[in-house]
This record gives sequence, structure tokens and C-alpha cells, in this order.
Amino acid sequence: MGRRVGLWWLVVAWVAAGALAAAEEEGVVAGRRHAYAAMMYMGTPRDYEFYVATRVMMRSLRGLGADADRVVIASLDVPPRWVQALKDDGVKVVSVDNLKNPYEKQENFNTRFKLTLNKLYAWSLVSYDRVVMLDSDNMFLQNTDELFQCGQFCAVFINPCIFHTGLFVLKPSMDVFNNMLHELAVGRENPDGADQGFLASYFPDLLDQPMFHPPVNGTKLDGTYRLPLGYQMDASYYYLKLRWSIPCGPNSVVTFPSAPWLKPWYWWSWPVLPLGLSWHEQRRENLGYSSEIPVALIQALLYIGVIAVNRLARPSLSKMCYNRRTEKNTMFLLTALRVVAAWSILAAYTIPFFLVPRTVHPLFGWPLYLLGSFSLSLIVINVFLLQPLAVLTTWIGIIGTLFVMAFPWYMNGVVRALAVFAYAFFCAPVVWASLVKTMSSLQILIERDAFRLGEPNQTAEFTKLY
Repeated sequence: MGRRVGLWWLVVAWVAAGALAAAEEEGVVAGRRHAYAAMMYMGTPRDYEFYVATRVMMRSLRGLGADADRVVIASLDVPPRWVQALKDDGVKVVSVDNLKNPYEKQENFNTRFKLTLNKLYAWSLVSYDRVVMLDSDNMFLQNTDELFQCGQFCAVFINPCIFHTGLFVLKPSMDVFNNMLHELAVGRENPDGADQGFLASYFPDLLDQPMFHPPVNGTKLDGTYRLPLGYQMDASYYYLKLRWSIPCGPNSVVTFPSAPWLKPWYWWSWPVLPLGLSWHEQRRENLGYSSEIPVALIQALLYIGVIAVNRLARPSLSKMCYNRRTEKNTMFLLTALRVVAAWSILAAYTIPFFLVPRTVHPLFGWPLYLLGSFSLSLIVINVFLLQPLAVLTTWIGIIGTLFVMAFPWYMNGVVRALAVFAYAFFCAPVVWASLVKTMSSLQILIERDAFRLGEPNQTAEFTKLY
């Protein structure tokens, strides 16, 4: 009987241990005192992109073994299916009302930052002793749990004089949160009308505070501290790979440029941002590309179809000219054709850029873009009877740019930048010569064919053939 009871308790203990391990893997262990938090809100053209970016970042934290809850502060209008997907990832979702931004009428106010003050809700997460608040365009390189040892407020000075709010450590407090709401109501000074300006105004003396170094005994510090640059290194600093003469700390987090068109999840950001490829690898491992890849494959088939059939519809520019009235001004025709041809070439290189799914993997997006621009360029070549090499010079130059920028053996970012500059310096005259040659070929074509408009001996039978 005793042996049977012992086996029973062994089974119960084994099941409980398995359940605890599963809970730890999903990051939902009750009683955790620390949290990594991000926010989500709606109302911008890039809501879906930041939803995907938030999921990738939160999953990467789990992969790094972060010993903390993962929390998303989501506005009430975030789609329920997105909220459920986050919960399925083991993320705790805190639903909140959007904070009204009192700075909307400032002259320098950017509407895309209208709801960033929702970040202040981080101070209301009082069930946690410390919270690391994050922007979704951060990329973690290693575990940063030592940040939970920092004080009541800690941030990185990416700008020499203004700290950045893409990553900061805080001690939640309802008193501080309510005071911040009061400061919003009375119109506290805010240089940019967003969370960045408000927090810089709320913590004006952070620059004078000591640098944070995590205590070796694991104790938590009190007060405010500056974080070493390595805890949130701007991507441009990271790519330079220079020898720093200041205490930078471990290179743990990389934040990407504030330019809205240059984020790691855009396929065109690589190889401008080499870490973008690592970001997409994290996404592929954690989320996949459920909707983007099928759309991209359909576009690839359409481009191939364009290449296959464009030779079947090759009009002659002479035929276009013969049916015109003889008094047509040849110079006007030449100018019009030059303008139309130039815009057509430009369209051939820009239209595929907007058609390729923006968040597709770069190693799929770039070939799809090149295939699309090549197929549309062939159409321009056939319609205007242009020299193929002259039109495709830019296309070849883009491929060369990708190879130069993606070359993996540069000593540092300075050498890489100089190599790109040298390549651009030598390519610019070639591209310009190809454009001049394209325009001159149009002029030769007009002189050869369009001047026949004035020939009096054209018979009606001849013109009817066209």
C-alpha cells in the first residue's frame, strides 16, 4: 500500500514539474516581479507591421531565457485576434484607454506620435517591482535581465544631451502615474509632443546621475541612473564597430533609425541595415510568413508572364508616327517622347517597389523586386525601341550595390561606408551616360522615321498598311 501511494505521489510530482516547466517556457509563471513591456495602439498605416514586430521581439525574449513576464499594453481598439495571438505566445495583455494627447496643436507635432503617451501606463503595472519598457523596433542580442537591478528610472543617452525612450527601466508607482496624468492635464512643457519629450521634461536631471553598473550580489538600486550605451545602441553606432573610449556596457540591444521607412522588418532595409536579416531570421523561426509569401509568389508568376508575352506585342514607333498629321511639330514629338520614356523607365523601377509585400523576407523581396523591374523595363525597351543595355544599366547597378553593401568582410562600418561611396562615385557617370544614350536613341529614331511625315509621295495604299 505504501509503495502504491509513493508511486502516486511520484506521478503527481512529475506532472506538476512538467506543468511548471511549460508555464516557465511560456513566460506566465505567477509571482514574477519583473516584466518586459511594450505597447500597441491603432490608427497608423503601419499597425500590422508593429503588431508583427512586437510578437517577434517578445518571442525573442523568451528565446533568450528572460526571467520575467512579457507584457503588452494594448489600446482597446486593438483587434481581438491580435490580442489572442499575443496571449497564445505567452504574453500578458493589459487593455487600456488611449491617453488624450494635449500637445496635438503644437507646430512641430507629428501625428504618428499622437498615442505614444500610452507608454506612461507602464507606471501603472504595480504588480511588478521593475519594468523594462520597450519600443517594438528594438532587437535583443543577449539577455538583459540585470536591468531589473536598476533604480526608479534609468535610460540611455543615445543623443548626447537627451535620453531615448525606446528602452528604459522604471519602478511602477500609482503615485507617479497619477502625477504624470496631472502634468499632462496642466500642459507640462513637451518639446516634441510625444512620450520622448514628456519624459525628458519629467526627468530633467538624468544626465547628471551616475552610470548604472549592476551590483554583483544581485541587489536592486534606488534612485535614477544613466544606462550604458550598449543597452540601447543605435544601429548606426553598432555598424561602425568602433573602439569605444567610454563605458558602453554589453552590446545587448540595438534600436533602429526613427525614419519610418527604414525598419528591420522591411525587405528593402537589408543590406542598408544588415541586422535586418537577423530580425527576419527570428521572425521565420518564431512566426513564419503566413500571408506575405503566397502573395509574393503570385506576383513572381505575373512578372514571369510579362517577360514571356511582352515580345508578342512589340509596336513600331514608325507606325505610331505615320498616321499623324503632316503638320505635326517634330520637335514637340521628340520632347514628348523623351518625357514619356523617362517617366516609363522611372516607373519600371518604382512600381515593383510598392507591389512587393513590405514585410516579406529580404532574400525573397529583393529577387522579386529585381524580377519585376526587369520585366517592366523590357516593356519600355520594346515600346520605345530602346537599347536594352542602356535601360538596364540602372538594374545592373542595383545588383552591384547589393553585393557591395552585403559584403561580409569589411573591417568596420567606416570601411563599408567608404566602399559604398566609392561604388556610387564610379557608377554615377555610367548611369548618366546610359540616360543620355537612351534619350539620343529616341532622337535618332524620330529623325529616321518621324521626318517622313513631310514626304509628299506617301500613297494612301501605303498608309493603310499601318
